[in-house]
Amino acid sequence: MAKKAKKSVAKSASVAKVVDNSVAALTAANSDSEKAVAALSKVAKKLTSEGKRLSKKRATLSKRKKATTAKLKKNSDAATKKLLTATVKELNAVKKDAAKSSAAKAANAAELGGLKASAKRTKAYLAGIAKADKVLNKPKKKKRKKRAKKAA
Repeated sequence: MAKKAKKSVAKSASVAKVVDNSVAALTAANSDSEKAVAALSKVAKKLTSEGKRLSKKRATLSKRKKATTAKLKKNSDAATKKLLTATVKELNAVKKDAAKSSAAKAANAAELGGLKASAKRTKAYLAGIAKADKVLNKPKKKKRKKRAKKAA
């Protein structure tokens, strides 16, 4: 029968090195995720403001289209028809831009949610490690020698 190879016992230096590397990697992941959350939050803010701007523009163009259509029914001259076609064209362009913006906003929100969850996890892990290190690295209390009782 073939002999099984003996498993080597881990050395304290190698275990300490692995622990230190893991803590360093976790710290790096935490800082990276916080930077990414900050950057994507800025992008989300821009996309939100762009969405509001496009929504207002769309509402204005819809009102203009309605008014121009009513005006065209009363008086169908070339200037009114031209204004209506220009308004419809601009309204369609704004709708396209709004659709693109909302798609980008949805994608950004999904990524931002994942990053926030990861940042929260890494922050909690680091807090737990910091508490454990504090407890483990406390200096040992020195015990006082008891005084000898005096004979009465």
